[in-house]
Amino acid sequence: MSKADNMLSILWLLKTKKKITAKQLAETLEINIRTVYRYIDALCASGVPIISDAGHNGGYSLLHEFTEAPLFFDMEEQKALTHAAKFAKEAGYPHGEALDRAIAKLRKYTSQEQQNMINRHIVGFDVIHPPTDTALEQKLQELEMAVGNERTLTMAYHKGMATAPQTRQIDPYGLVYWKNNWYLVAYCHLRGEIRSFRADRIRTLSATDGTFTRPEGFSARHFFLSRLLPDLDNREQLIPVTIHAKEAALNDLCDHWLFGHGLIERSEQRAQFLLQKESVLYYVPYILVGYGKSIKKVEPQMLKEKMVELTAELYAYYSAETELH
Repeated sequence: MSKADNMLSILWLLKTKKKITAKQLAETLEINIRTVYRYIDALCASGVPIISDAGHNGGYSLLHEFTEAPLFFDMEEQKALTHAAKFAKEAGYPHGEALDRAIAKLRKYTSQEQQNMINRHIVGFDVIHPPTDTALEQKLQELEMAVGNERTLTMAYHKGMATAPQTRQIDPYGLVYWKNNWYLVAYCHLRGEIRSFRADRIRTLSATDGTFTRPEGFSARHFFLSRLLPDLDNREQLIPVTIHAKEAALNDLCDHWLFGHGLIERSEQRAQFLLQKESVLYYVPYILVGYGKSIKKVEPQMLKEKMVELTAELYAYYSAETELH
């Protein structure tokens, strides 16, 4: 076995026995006893709290607290986990307290030299994110538990501009974090189909006695994105959209999650996309109007008409506001 494999084997042997001698380790791993001493020294230098007792009943053992640590991470792995924890907390990860405990354990079993190195990397690594709604944390925890336990829920859901929340039963299939918001993908008993729900619009949640079985191979991520992005394999259901614009604006549009996915042709000041009709009518106009005169020409005609209609509505609204003041 390699040096790393032997060191890991020594660690696991120490975890599974109260005390073990260097001779026993050497015989078990079929290596020289001097090699065992070198590996023990290396583990101690890495921060593993190994206790060495001399005498007739002596041997090596682990500090009791360390026996609770399930894995042995190198410095790169520790650094990656600490960075990932920052991302998760900024996204509103619902089990933040458990994440803090895990990172605290990680630091507990890290040598001072390793900790100093990790701290130097953490200081120069930050995540800037819009403020998250802390009230969502309990709700997301309940949803995550229901997803994992395949438990049917009853929820009161406020559907956008609806006047009152609507009560419905759901089978929660998965949680998705998308563009600073959490969404629940679930089978809706009321509608008889799988739908996605904004987590911040769920007013109340309660567990039922009902259970469900998630469809085999189902991906909440794939379902969610399939409702947003055009399916380029079914082009007969899509319509071409051509945009003539200044290069900077066109570059920005091609980097957009919706337009970039549907891009089929691009020149310096012209790009053609294949998009779903619903997106062209109800989503794309709002994006393009924001670019003002940077957009020189758009096709098809119905998209241009929707942009004109939207601009007229905005003009009328703000003109009325100005007159009131």
